[in-house]
Parts: sequence; C-alpha cells; structure tokens
Amino acid sequence: MQAHNKTVVKSMQILTLFLNHPKLSFNEMLVYSDLPKTSLHRMVVSLEEMGFLTKDDDGNYSLGIIFLQLGQLVSERLDIRTIAYPIMKELRDEVEEAVNLIVRDADEAMYIEKVDTMQPVRLYTSIGRRSPLYAGDSRIILAHLPEEERESYIAKVELKSIAIGTISDKKILRQALEESNKNGYTITSSELENYTKSVSAPIFNGKDQIIAGISVAGIEARFTEDRLPQLIEKVTKAAKQISWKMGFQSS
Repeated sequence: MQAHNKTVVKSMQILTLFLNHPKLSFNEMLVYSDLPKTSLHRMVVSLEEMGFLTKDDDGNYSLGIIFLQLGQLVSERLDIRTIAYPIMKELRDEVEEAVNLIVRDADEAMYIEKVDTMQPVRLYTSIGRRSPLYAGDSRIILAHLPEEERESYIAKVELKSIAIGTISDKKILRQALEESNKNGYTITSSELENYTKSVSAPIFNGKDQIIAGISVAGIEARFTEDRLPQLIEKVTKAAKQISWKMGFQSS
C-alpha cells in the first residue's frame, strides 16, 4: 500500500508542475520536480499512456484533454446541485415524498443530492449511494443515453436481482427503456428495495445530453394509481425547470 501511495504522490508532484507552466520539456520537469531521472521517465511515460499528459511534436508535455473532461464534469455536477436544490425542495413540499438527484458515474448511478420526506416511514437513500443504471430511478439516465452507448452497456452488464421487482431479463429491460424514452419518465416498483416506488424524469444540458435524473421515491402504498399522474406531472415539470437552468432548449 505504501508503494502505491508513493506512486500517487510522485504522479501528483509531476502533474502539479503544470499549474504554473502550460508546457514543459522532460528536462524542465527534471529540474522542477527534483525526481531521479529514471523515476521521472517511468512516471511520465505512464501518465502519457493514461492520457494525463500529452506530448507535442517538439517533445514538450502538457496536461491531457482528460483534465478538461473531468473538470467539466465536476463543474457540471457542482452547478447542478446548486441549481436543483431549491426546485427539489419545492417538489418535496408539494408531494411530501423524498426527492433525489442522480447522476451517472461510469457504469453506475450516484445520488448526489436529496431532500428527505417528512413521512414517518422513509426509504434508505443517502448522498453518495450508488446503484446500477438498469435498476430503480437510475434507469431514467440509461434510457436517454445515445443508443450505441446504451446497447454497449446492456451487452456487458449482468442483471442481478436486488429486490423483488428488479428487471433481470435484457429483453424486458430494453422494452422498459424504450417506454421511458418515449414517455419522458420512468416508474419503478421494488427494484432497489422491496415495497417501494419511484417516479423519475431526465435532466438535460445545453447540448441536449442527459446529465442527471430527478425522482420522487417512497413507500409503495403511498404511490397509488390515482396519484401517479400528479406525481408524473410534478416530477417532469421539475426536471424541465432544472434542464432549462442548465441551458437546455426544448424543441
């Protein structure tokens, strides 16, 4: 473990050089980092292979485009929490159910914000919780990914049963995703926890890309058939409000 920590420290030592220098040659990195030449060369090669550094035709190094992608993602996630929270709180007050904000994290979904219900019986959902993209309110994100990306995920994922309502058949999953994409919302029952229900809607950015999902979730007994149309209307409205604030222009 200690050896791995040293590797990370050395990597950061090299990468932080670029905070004050847009480009550096290997010899300049050698001077500024004060690392042994052999060790520095090994680290630079590894960082370049992983996309953290890029080398131009003159042999100078700069930070890789992955930092732009990661920085944009972090910024977007921080912004969306700030923008979404007051809308989530208003939604919670209207429906009196827990409201969740979910984003994609690789092949999983992560809850990054939550406004809890005032109901005495509550679901266990905390900020930072992860769930598979195919199950529960997370599925709204999968439903609105580009088709090629969505199919790639479905092809490699193993559909594991988490609760009594979890979809474990890929044909049924595709049908559910198609329906969600067409309707603009997803209703799930007992997919992550037994006897629970959720209604979720997609959030888009200014590039018409899915960036998050918002959901109301609670005990199944409170999500009656006559109440669902109202919940769908309010959740989709909240999703559109956040999307507009994130730059989305509806057609």
